[in-house]
Amino acid sequence: MSVLVTGSAGHLGEAIVRRLRAEGREVRGIDIKASPFTDHVGSIADEAFVRDAMSGATAVIHSATLHKPHIATHSRREFVDTNVAGTVALLESAVAHGVKAFVFTSTTSAFGAALSPRPGAPATWIDEDVVPIPKNIYGATKIAAEGMCELVARNDGLAVIVLRTSRFFPEDDDNAGVRAEYGTLNMQANELLYRRADIEDIVEAHLRAVARAPDIGFGRYIVSAPPPFTRNDVAALRADAAAVVRKLFPDVDALYAARGWRLLPSLDRVYDSGRASRELGWKPRRDFAFALECLRRGEDFRSDMARAIGVKGYHDVAFDEGPYPVIG
Repeated sequence: MSVLVTGSAGHLGEAIVRRLRAEGREVRGIDIKASPFTDHVGSIADEAFVRDAMSGATAVIHSATLHKPHIATHSRREFVDTNVAGTVALLESAVAHGVKAFVFTSTTSAFGAALSPRPGAPATWIDEDVVPIPKNIYGATKIAAEGMCELVARNDGLAVIVLRTSRFFPEDDDNAGVRAEYGTLNMQANELLYRRADIEDIVEAHLRAVARAPDIGFGRYIVSAPPPFTRNDVAALRADAAAVVRKLFPDVDALYAARGWRLLPSLDRVYDSGRASRELGWKPRRDFAFALECLRRGEDFRSDMARAIGVKGYHDVAFDEGPYPVIG
């Protein structure tokens, strides 16, 4: 199987190309930027470029996108051109070339306003049945692209899997208040409870999706580290999340205190990735329990893949206010 990977200069695209190359599998990376993991440089919005790049591919993993940090630096039209029109170009070319499996990397950010409970309400339990309410052009274009994926799967018979991935990037948080209160590793460990996954597990989900797509036809899945909570915990998680975590992991305070870390006092949402585990056979390794076991051993809870790829950023320039431009 020859796999075409879009966005091969980005975090996820590089990780997928690295994994496939390490396994000796045939892989072709494309991106608008040159990189050691990019075989062809060009835009996915360029239909001629896409047609040429697609030749010989039997599977596509489409991770190229404009991200949320680009909202302040790119126009809405640029988001539509890349995230929607680019996806359509890839879908149509995949159909024309007889591709057997197409995996689209979407985002849990697409849920938008559905992620935020009312003041005093329980945390929101997010599974695939929750209806997205996009809050910005990033979320709106990802949902539109998902819709095109479903349309082409239904009308043209292309096997398509949509993966709504939670956070896996290594960069500092985009919220200045969070950066002021929590160190990067502290916050990323906390996020494994409810809204993060290690990039190595995200890669595995994509490869599982490629394998399962022909049998499923079309599917949409949340991909995030399995939470240690149940739906019955949502009220307590909003009121006192740290107390819930302490009951589940009695030594968490000692492990955190040794590093000057703190638990989050409240959680507003929990991503449920159970359907991906059941239907794709995805078995992620790095959840919060794994992170605590690494702390007990004095080891880094991040994968070798995460450390090898490191911080890329999303822009070619630095910004005075933080790692990303301020978004109003």
